[in-house]
Amino acid sequence: MNENAVVEVSRLSKKYKRFELKDVTMDVKQGFITGLIGANGAGKSTLIKLMMGMTLPGGGDVRVFGQAYASHEAEIKERIGYVADDCSYYEHLTVDAMRSVCAPFYKRWDDRQFARYIDRFELSPKAKIRSLSKGMKMKLSLAFALSHRAELLIMDEPTAGLDPVFRRELLEILAELMLDERKAILFSTHITTDLDRVADYIAFLNRGELVFNESKERVFERYALVKADKELLDADVRRIFVGIRETSSGFEGLTGDRREAERLFAGYGRIERPTLEDIMFFTAKGVEAHA
Repeated sequence: MNENAVVEVSRLSKKYKRFELKDVTMDVKQGFITGLIGANGAGKSTLIKLMMGMTLPGGGDVRVFGQAYASHEAEIKERIGYVADDCSYYEHLTVDAMRSVCAPFYKRWDDRQFARYIDRFELSPKAKIRSLSKGMKMKLSLAFALSHRAELLIMDEPTAGLDPVFRRELLEILAELMLDERKAILFSTHITTDLDRVADYIAFLNRGELVFNESKERVFERYALVKADKELLDADVRRIFVGIRETSSGFEGLTGDRREAERLFAGYGRIERPTLEDIMFFTAKGVEAHA
């Protein structure tokens, strides 16, 4: 096992009728937050389900804490906290009744910790789960995930449906968790501004393929957004861009080679640091943008 990898994915693939996850190799490092980004349908949820042992791969290998699900499933899942993008709890139960159902599954369940999070999230133990808003259900999922001393927290679109105030509070909670360097977080989201704040590593899926899995600093060192006149776009120049958007007044282009962009466009255009959203947009729309 890679010394500081909590999750190791090697040449992982999964084929469905209309979608294929192709040959993904990446890891989730202990002591860090890894952000998983990609457009809807890029394969984020499929990859998470494979990492969780919720579906079997068509090829490749997943190891969590250095172990395989085939022989250590119960041990692995004991150490994972999972927050899904939908509510998987019994809607007819109260919050406290659902706690009574879930707690026995975890040897390290901490009732006091659960009570603290319920209080912090302003959830009533007597409230029926069906009566909770989508945002409140997400808070409940997070309370369950954080109350059994999980070493790996996997979150699939956790900020979807949350108001801006709680979204910011959630990011603060994640930062608090990472004070314990033995923990790791995988955070899947399409709201990339959240990852700009908290992520240490970024894994980018596009159409079922892994574009990169690098430190956030390295991503921003490598990529550049160029804005310049269209007359500078000849066939050779186009080759350095991942994607281009042309307008009547000029063009915007994303490149994965900042140094080459600076060599070609210094004095002739603006070279800016892209956002993660820029990187997603231009990569996903690259073919159309070059047309």
